[in-house]
Amino acid sequence: MTESQGIVAGFMLLIALMVYTFWPENAFASQKEKTRLDFLLERKEQLYENLRDLNFEHRAGKYPEEDFQAQRLLLENETEQLLAEIDRLQRA
Repeated sequence: MTESQGIVAGFMLLIALMVYTFWPENAFASQKEKTRLDFLLERKEQLYENLRDLNFEHRAGKYPEEDFQAQRLLLENETEQLLAEIDRLQRA
């Protein structure tokens, strides 16, 4: 390969990389619009994860018993309300 062919190949590669990097994607057009049920199901997973983390941190000694019980009660009440709304939406 001659020097000029190497420069042309490098320039072509540079153009290809620039196009690949900066080409606008149509990701917004292909995204599915979330429903209320989708949002609630994601929130349910977050609450379950928060409860697992809270239990782990309590067992590790990071939470005093009264703080643990108060936080756990709040999370469980929110989860209960969320599950009731999910059930209502799934029946409809």
